[in-house]
Amino acid sequence: MEDHTTPIVAVQVWYHVGSKDDPAGRSGFAHLFEHMMFKGNEHLTPDAFDNLTENIGGENNAYTADDVTVYHETVPSNYLNPILWAEAERMSALALNEPNFASERDVVKEEYRQRIRANPYGEFYLDIEKKSFAVHPYKRPGIGNIEELDASKLPEVRAFHSTFYRPDNATLIVVGDFKQEELDAWIKKYFGPVTKPSEKIPRVTVKEPPRKADKREISYSPRAPLPAMAVTYLGPSIRSNDAPALSLAEEILSGGESSRLYQTMVYEQQIAQSVSCDTDLREDLGLLTFRLILASGKPIAVAEKSLNDQLESILKNGVTDAELDKAKTRFLTGKLMERETFNGKASALGQAVVVYGDPNRVNTDLAKLQAVTTAQVKEVLNRYITGKKKVVIEYLPESMKPGASPAPPSPPPVPLKNEKKS
Repeated sequence: MEDHTTPIVAVQVWYHVGSKDDPAGRSGFAHLFEHMMFKGNEHLTPDAFDNLTENIGGENNAYTADDVTVYHETVPSNYLNPILWAEAERMSALALNEPNFASERDVVKEEYRQRIRANPYGEFYLDIEKKSFAVHPYKRPGIGNIEELDASKLPEVRAFHSTFYRPDNATLIVVGDFKQEELDAWIKKYFGPVTKPSEKIPRVTVKEPPRKADKREISYSPRAPLPAMAVTYLGPSIRSNDAPALSLAEEILSGGESSRLYQTMVYEQQIAQSVSCDTDLREDLGLLTFRLILASGKPIAVAEKSLNDQLESILKNGVTDAELDKAKTRFLTGKLMERETFNGKASALGQAVVVYGDPNRVNTDLAKLQAVTTAQVKEVLNRYITGKKKVVIEYLPESMKPGASPAPPSPPPVPLKNEKKS
């Protein structure tokens, strides 16, 4: 997308590989590669991307998701040429040696310790994924785990790179101040020589079966200061026509402190310290998750009943025009603010091309959101919740374990002011 309003350019390379493509018994490989792709090769030093971006006022970073891995840079537009060269270099060859592999594996392991083990609810968030999917690889933690990272070997890493980090599995997005003829020439020069492997790209073909029964999972943690729980239902693919209505339902239920669940469960009933609804839709299927951390002294059964009451109300009575209008305003404002930047435009294009499989989706998705009605919100929530089997995940302090020594009494909670906030 050519845009000369500002003398900068955003470059993104989307690889159609994510944590769901990790080899069996090697969760975290895609995440590990997010790190390995910055280690350079015989032409590209490990600090090349920092030198090419941060030293001239730009930025570079990357992220790994379930379905994709994305590398992105934003720089003054006169630096587009070397950025394209660098992206082609790390696609064609990496310094996949034992020292680099060992150092980046240690970095990922430390990230796991900080984000999961040091977080009182880190393992709870992982449990939601692991215990909500029966067979689909979405159940594997994208961040990986220390045992499987320790068991990995360098030849496995090389095989993963050659399998997925290849030109026919990559999408290049460029947005900003450039001339099309120059861009085409640079792409041909730098990416043209990159070899396309003859082997087919393996794709996940596992299908998650419908749930046959409700399930309850209970775990205990010495780090959890308060009980937490999650209720999950299987959802559709992000490509489903139901996706816009589900996104707005999430906004109505838990988008900010004036949302339904927050107002009722946190402010009025003071049952929960925090509550959220997440309609996490992915390429193959989605997961509808209602998650809460309880207020001090509140039992799981009371919180679960309150959540069920709120869901029954919206499933039976639907949502109001005012709620939907507010949700659309909040949601669309966020989307439009993202697309004010070149990097945001590039992200929207990448999502349309790689995840939705339709480049033109970037021009139609906001209109689809605006067209959602209150009847559609009620309909889609009933489609994925009413009569469907759920998984309830309880994550409790170890002191609540049967037979454990009772914990010392907690001080009484400070009453929250029952005030409305927007």
